[in-house]
Amino acid sequence: MINTSLKILSKFESVRLSNMLAIFSKSSLSKKAGSHTIRQLSSVNFDIQHKHPQARKQVGLPRARYGGRNAVTMLPGGGIGPELMSYVKEVFLHGGVPVDFETIQIDPKSDNNDDLQYAIMSIRRNGVCIKGNIETRSLDTAIISRNVAIRNELDLFVNVINVQSYNNVPSRHKNVNVIVIRQNTEGEYAMLEHESVEGVVESMKVITEENSTRLARYAFELARNNGRSKVTAVHKANIMKLSDGLFLETCKKMSENYPDIKFEHMIIDNCCMQLVSNPHQFDVMVMPNLYGSIVSNVICGLVGGAGLISGRNYGDHYAVFEPGTRNTGSSIAGTNTANPVAMLSASADMLEHLGHKVHCDIIRTAISKTLNEDMIHTADLNGTYKSTDVVHNVIKHVKSLAGRI
Repeated sequence: MINTSLKILSKFESVRLSNMLAIFSKSSLSKKAGSHTIRQLSSVNFDIQHKHPQARKQVGLPRARYGGRNAVTMLPGGGIGPELMSYVKEVFLHGGVPVDFETIQIDPKSDNNDDLQYAIMSIRRNGVCIKGNIETRSLDTAIISRNVAIRNELDLFVNVINVQSYNNVPSRHKNVNVIVIRQNTEGEYAMLEHESVEGVVESMKVITEENSTRLARYAFELARNNGRSKVTAVHKANIMKLSDGLFLETCKKMSENYPDIKFEHMIIDNCCMQLVSNPHQFDVMVMPNLYGSIVSNVICGLVGGAGLISGRNYGDHYAVFEPGTRNTGSSIAGTNTANPVAMLSASADMLEHLGHKVHCDIIRTAISKTLNEDMIHTADLNGTYKSTDVVHNVIKHVKSLAGRI
């Protein structure tokens, strides 16, 4: 009986992976559809299956799907998260998107992890999640960061953002198109700290050859599968010779397997300066966890700010979608001024992952037309429009485009 159940599970998983690979075929960054251009904000094949994964494997289950509709876990988080999630639901309603949300609130003041464990269980069941940034206000050292815990528990080892500038959005640089690949589960985010003696705290930075190899392979495979010509590894190996030295050497070794892709490496402080002065020199960037957080925020700022770019977190079996810079935005919560584009773009990324390409393209096109043609910009983009103005304009285009199907 047990062997039969395992065979059935293996069959489901095999079919699921085959379907996932079929969905993510190589596509161009933009394509014409009638009189308008569909600007694919994140047209990268993020679901690369690794040849020899060396990190721990998660047990995958068939994705929850009922009557042709996908069940998706929604974690609103804190700050502006709840209002942004309400906008996603509103756009999906008017677009007739076949997705049902299982919404779970995680109390940021809670002194236990019950809500967190329930959320993780939901993501395991549904396979896909869209989330805002989740605050952890408890000072109890036993209560770990909820955001980091989700990534670690689900082995979401890679975070990827595809940063592209909009033509009519005020920004420091135009025609930017850079992919940032960030290690997601170790480095300074290992959460291993202790007070060795009173007044002296030590924090451990963990870099492993297994996860570095895994990340480097992902970066080069992504570059090759999407017509990218260069991978740049970002590090601080001149100071952290063992930890970052291991990461850099792993990337160098991996580059030998991809002679068709140019490989460079750059120290993190110089990298930030180069990004600000000439971001066009970069194509695909790969880096440890903390550097990825810094670089992601810098490069998003260059193209308009935190409210524009979405991010994807991937493991072998689960996917979590969120704004690229992971900001809570508590200071503007409830003011109707938050830019909803990053979260709406994350929802479009999620639809692409689920295989709903038509709905994905409709939402991306609606966002592009709202920003580039109608010039509906919130205060962070030097505009005067409110969050709801952006959402209603996106809905107007979604309804128009959906009516053509």
